Amino acid sequence: MRNKLTINKILKVIFLVVCSALPFLSCKAPAPPYKGLGKPMIVAGTAKLTGTIKAPNAIVKDGAIVTVAVSHQISGEFVKYKAVVDQSGNFSLNADVEANLSFGNFSTSLNPGRYILLKLNSEEATHIDITYNSSAEIESITGIPGMSQHDILRATDLIGRMIEFPQVKEEPLYNSKPEDFLNSAKANLIERLAVVESDSLLSDELKGVLTDDFRLLFYNGALFDYDKAMHANYSITNGDKNKKPVIQKVDRSYYRFLKDLKLNDPKYLYAYGSFWEFQRRLLQNEVLAIPPIAEVDIPTWLAGTKEILADLLGFNDGLYYDILAASAYGRQLTEELRPFSEKQKGNITSYWGNGAIAKILFRKNEQVAKLDKLKSPVVINDVASIAVDKIIETILSKHKGKVVLVDFWATWCGPCLDAMQRFRNTKAEYYGKDVVFVYLTNRSSPRKLWEEKVKGIGNEHYYLDDNQWTYLMKQFGFEYIPSYLLYNKNGVLNNKFTAFPENEAVKKMIDGLL
Repeated sequence: MRNKLTINKILKVIFLVVCSALPFLSCKAPAPPYKGLGKPMIVAGTAKLTGTIKAPNAIVKDGAIVTVAVSHQISGEFVKYKAVVDQSGNFSLNADVEANLSFGNFSTSLNPGRYILLKLNSEEATHIDITYNSSAEIESITGIPGMSQHDILRATDLIGRMIEFPQVKEEPLYNSKPEDFLNSAKANLIERLAVVESDSLLSDELKGVLTDDFRLLFYNGALFDYDKAMHANYSITNGDKNKKPVIQKVDRSYYRFLKDLKLNDPKYLYAYGSFWEFQRRLLQNEVLAIPPIAEVDIPTWLAGTKEILADLLGFNDGLYYDILAASAYGRQLTEELRPFSEKQKGNITSYWGNGAIAKILFRKNEQVAKLDKLKSPVVINDVASIAVDKIIETILSKHKGKVVLVDFWATWCGPCLDAMQRFRNTKAEYYGKDVVFVYLTNRSSPRKLWEEKVKGIGNEHYYLDDNQWTYLMKQFGFEYIPSYLLYNKNGVLNNKFTAFPENEAVKKMIDGLL
């Protein structure tokens, strides 16, 4: 599980966490607002998407499904919306959005690995027509106002190229000053951004969106966790793999690189996926130690937060602080799946009134409140003293007479988190029934972050050591996560599989055992 982490690998991990294997996202970014995109505004809106899919009958199986993934910049979540394509090839769906213009990720079940970029408008419907050839490749796309076919098709490829950008031989930085690392990383970023800046086919508007979003992705993955970056650097550049390096501890001043981002600029409302993830990392950072908002009134929380951040960000007031406060509430909703208390509702109304941010937070709160009623409490189990070959037996012995679904996951695994999010509503259907959901992770998931994540997942959890994890992965032949074990009521293994096979398939498996 503990692989050597180059910058490229770290970026991939962060990228997967942000958008669960669904891509997007200075040197020369256009001045905001980007020409042609209009003024960025926060809205508690809904975007309507309609379209037509044309494809040879031979590649259409059991009806096609379209998926749109939208980043919620204010409440802090990446949300997917699905629709079935009818027999005439038409589809229609509505997606909650939190900005007047949002960039979404679109794919179809005809070619699920091919993603394209859409603009969704909260004020008017977006229509798209797609034609597939017999190889399930996109032949033509028309219909999105203000987006060329190049913009629609090339965005994901360019993000992939920036992530995979060839790295020169890495120099030892683990025993240098943090300033040396920052300078090296920023130089590397400039080289990656040149991939987009030099593209002659993209519009200036999309270049601005992609470069801003990738810069956030890069800062998330390469700069935020200095200790992790330096351990990765040591692993790559030092021949002695058994020795653990002594890494210099950084203080708040290390994060002065945040000033480079000019976060008070409303253009970040256009960012595809990295902005809300950037907010989450900022709020969770142990060096900065921004306190949870909990039931503290917003002006008081902001005053304390500004004391920590103002000199690092380069400003003391502005829209960004309101968005950060909203993100602090959003963490409770999306990470813990815990609805607001009456005190919190009062604090939100007192500060934002009936404004867009309050509407967004209350809309998300209503969704979470419905799920919370059907969420099983978190149970954290200790198997530290259990022999590796007895762990599964010990787990099953606690749940005799019940169907047990075991989920191998990690906090850094985007597909794992995405699967959990997609499965929330279906899992809620088994509340009070003879089904138990068990979640296993290991020390590659930071303990503190894991403890926060499990609050929103509920059910039974185990934090394994590396020997226990390695034994189980090998025992069941798993190489990747998420992976799953499904046991019947008699404790007999009924099925095992890697990658989430969608709600309908899992529901069919479980129902067949009840």
